[in-house]
Amino acid sequence: MGLRSKVGYVSAVSVIAGLLSLGAGAAFAGNGKPLTVVELFTSQGCSSCPPANANLIEISKRPDVLALSFGVTYWDRLGWKDIFAAPEYTDRQVTYETPLGRDGPFTPQMVVNGRADVVGNRIGEIDHLIATAPKPDPLSVVISDNSLAIAAGKAPANGADIWLVTYDDKTVNVPVSRGENTGHTLPHKNVVHSLSNLGHWDGKAVTLDIAPAKPGLRTAVLIQAPHGGPILAAATN
Repeated sequence: MGLRSKVGYVSAVSVIAGLLSLGAGAAFAGNGKPLTVVELFTSQGCSSCPPANANLIEISKRPDVLALSFGVTYWDRLGWKDIFAAPEYTDRQVTYETPLGRDGPFTPQMVVNGRADVVGNRIGEIDHLIATAPKPDPLSVVISDNSLAIAAGKAPANGADIWLVTYDDKTVNVPVSRGENTGHTLPHKNVVHSLSNLGHWDGKAVTLDIAPAKPGLRTAVLIQAPHGGPILAAATN
């Protein structure tokens, strides 16, 4: 299909204690580096997307990368309704397009740290962007089953959004019987199952109650400048 455009205080001690006692996820990979967030906007109705799905599967194996697959809805009209797509994921992609200098969303698109994008089936360019894109500043974010703790840190002048994501980190194979990928079985990994805005972060330490993810799903949190701005921190459990 190609590039077709369409229209309180939390101390450092308490954070570390939370990690040890709750088995929670933090905003750092095992090597101490901040997580790089790679978002793939894809569709089972797009013939150019399967290579990008495969690339995301490989990228998801990296310990310092949080890879997320968002199914978008605007290719459902081609004969196959993407079983993972949701309007709120399409809206998230559309929000990115102006700050990224695009005139409309396309698939497959990968967005890195909310700061730069690349065509998702070009693995060399993806690797380069992951290596060179500005990384989030260190910010302690801790997730347990029922709560989220964000330490005090530097927020943008207009604050940041707190996004709660649930996703499936298993590989799921989807047979497609209609549309541009008729007859193919498409593997997916780290498919997003829900996306919700928990509110505003102004740089002060905060603890929020969150609902546990459904069985079989993992939870991630993105702290992000408003209106599709840079991702400031990310964590997963």
